[in-house]
Amino acid sequence: MGRGKIAIRRIDNATSRQVTFSKRRNGLLKKAKELAILCDAEVGVMIFSSTEKLYDFASTSMRSVIERYNKAKEENQPGNPTSEIKFWKREAAVLRQQLQNLQENHRQMMGEELTGLNIKDLQNLESQLEMSLRGVRMKKDQILMDEIQELTRQGNLIHQENVELYKKVNQIRLENMELYKKVYGTRDVNGTSKELFVTNGQSIEEDPHVAVHLQLSQPQQQNYETPTRATKLGRLQLH
Repeated sequence: MGRGKIAIRRIDNATSRQVTFSKRRNGLLKKAKELAILCDAEVGVMIFSSTEKLYDFASTSMRSVIERYNKAKEENQPGNPTSEIKFWKREAAVLRQQLQNLQENHRQMMGEELTGLNIKDLQNLESQLEMSLRGVRMKKDQILMDEIQELTRQGNLIHQENVELYKKVNQIRLENMELYKKVYGTRDVNGTSKELFVTNGQSIEEDPHVAVHLQLSQPQQQNYETPTRATKLGRLQLH
């Protein structure tokens, strides 16, 4: 035989009423839980018995469900100044609470206001500080490595420029040596080629590995004055 339908009305018998309440309450809470899991819905159920006993279920938290319900209800009433004022007051209160939490976390990070923390909270705070310190050190090391690489690159460029300048100076020196060979070049008795440079009337043998400094001197003035004694003898012979 199939189950007979029960009339939806108040059950007069107190015992039957309590048994039905218990069965259907459990079934309702079970269905609410299944609905939240299967459909990814946020569900909240509150049941008060005839004896003022509370039974509830919330997929997240009952406070979150109620706040979301109130927010959605107020948003569905456009043009209501009272609802808008309440909404913005609630938003301002939430922002103030968030700001207060951030300030408290900042003070704790700085080692202040640690009185109300237990061992577990202090360990969590220490772990956060160590992670932050590792991040700061990694960033600092990366910046230092970038600066070292840049300085190395600039040093290589300067070294290359110095090499080029040295080549140019060496080329000019060789050209000057060739020029001086053409002007002052001589050969010794054995036929070996030597270069002599005249500096202040003295000859200096050239060493190709030693830098040569030249200084031009003015020609010496020759004395063409006739000796007095020779003039007198010439006059005596004429007489």
